[in-house]
Amino acid sequence: MNKPLEIVIVGGGTAGWMTAAGLVGVLKPDQVKVRLVESDDIGTVGVGEATLPQMREFNDRIGIVESDMMRKTNATFKLGIEFRDWGFKGSNYHHPFGAHGHPIGGVGFHQQWTRARLAGQAADIGDYSYAIVASRRNRFDFPAEDKTAVNSTYDYAYHFDAGLYARYLRGWCESRGLTRTEGKVMEVKLDPVSGDVAAIVLESGEAITGDLFIDCSGFRGLIIGGALNGAFEDWTRWLPCDRALAVPTERSEDFTPYTRSTALEAGWQWRIPLQHRTGNGYVYSSAFISDDEAITRLMGNLDGKPLADPKPIRFKSGRRTASWKKNCIAIGLASGFLEPLESTSIYLTQIAVLTLLDLLPRRPIDPVLAEEFNRVVDNEYDRVRDFLILHYHATSRDDSELWRHCREMEIPDTLREKMALFGHRGHIAQYKDGLFSPPSWLSVFVGQGVLPTGYHPMADNLPLAAVLEEMEGIRTRVSDRVDAMPSHADFVRDYCAGEAPLKAMGAGA
Repeated sequence: MNKPLEIVIVGGGTAGWMTAAGLVGVLKPDQVKVRLVESDDIGTVGVGEATLPQMREFNDRIGIVESDMMRKTNATFKLGIEFRDWGFKGSNYHHPFGAHGHPIGGVGFHQQWTRARLAGQAADIGDYSYAIVASRRNRFDFPAEDKTAVNSTYDYAYHFDAGLYARYLRGWCESRGLTRTEGKVMEVKLDPVSGDVAAIVLESGEAITGDLFIDCSGFRGLIIGGALNGAFEDWTRWLPCDRALAVPTERSEDFTPYTRSTALEAGWQWRIPLQHRTGNGYVYSSAFISDDEAITRLMGNLDGKPLADPKPIRFKSGRRTASWKKNCIAIGLASGFLEPLESTSIYLTQIAVLTLLDLLPRRPIDPVLAEEFNRVVDNEYDRVRDFLILHYHATSRDDSELWRHCREMEIPDTLREKMALFGHRGHIAQYKDGLFSPPSWLSVFVGQGVLPTGYHPMADNLPLAAVLEEMEGIRTRVSDRVDAMPSHADFVRDYCAGEAPLKAMGAGA
């Protein structure tokens, strides 16, 4: 019988505990022996409070009960992201977790919508999205199981307290036998022959050996960037924001089932509603605003009483050129970071954990597994990168240096091709791997003013009058069904109320 693979996770936080949960939740003790090393004296970034729908798949796979997790993390629901002032000052659109309408006449809905728009007879494209209309009205319910129903055409994610989520996963893992070791890593010893990580040495003097080391040490990249000197590919030329300030406030009455992103002169501000408070932050470029000015801008732009001083965070957008090097795999911020604009940090951690599970090695570790892991992870980062750059580049704003820079900057060829195809006749490539699907690209393209000049010829197979009638029917069905939904506040109160004061979470909240 093979000896269990010994895996050592270095670092806790969301990345470390998600990695641990994935391993102990899916694998058996005779397959892997997992040990997590972290120090309570080392803080974590801990502001990743917004997620994407794929997180539900992760929780389901490892056996987490949704309502229990939401109660213990003061979580709320998320139907998408509202973008204010991105395309131009005064603009507003939603990136929904769901479709816009449904195919009509053998072509995608947005092809017929473009046809109607060019004829001057289309409503706002958001009116045909269930997730968007529900968001605008602050309503929530679970999607219908009947896939023919209009209220089955969306998905949802969560807002939660990242610190409480890591604590929740820790308890969940320890109840399943995971060994946690408290201590600071003082040294990483490498095998002089292979160059592999042989052991980590703690402040106590204890040396911990293993077959596979998972670096979840955050931006430091203690093993991958330190001991192994793994290269980092800097994407600041496309994603210029390099700093953030995070501050919690008292919970606002505006209890939205979506994240809000508001573009400011030197970056953008987030707003994330939780049960017990509201998360806020300013992501900005230090090349275009000073830290003191950023603090003043953020604190003057809050809709609730601050509960703490702003927490500063410095980062660089980019990724490791190899997240799996030797017998070390970097996951989370140690692997890379793409600013929090579309809440992708936890997703990129999740995809790394699930890919590791798919490619779990035996002894000795086959290098081909590392090559495939890096291919998958690199592909995910590259496609998320292009999607984020689109938000900055596709703007008509010229009121500040940042936006003028973003409008004029060179962009990756992969993104340039996507923009050209969509601008020609609304074509959006559907790829097998990668996070954002056509409805996501559609929402940002249209929301920021990248509109097709034509449409697919097959759209003309139906008379325009028939198309307009079907489109109006979709809009009416969406509106009527959303009106029958409970408010987001009521649904959270009844389904997953935590220990937070809920007196304001009534139907009118």
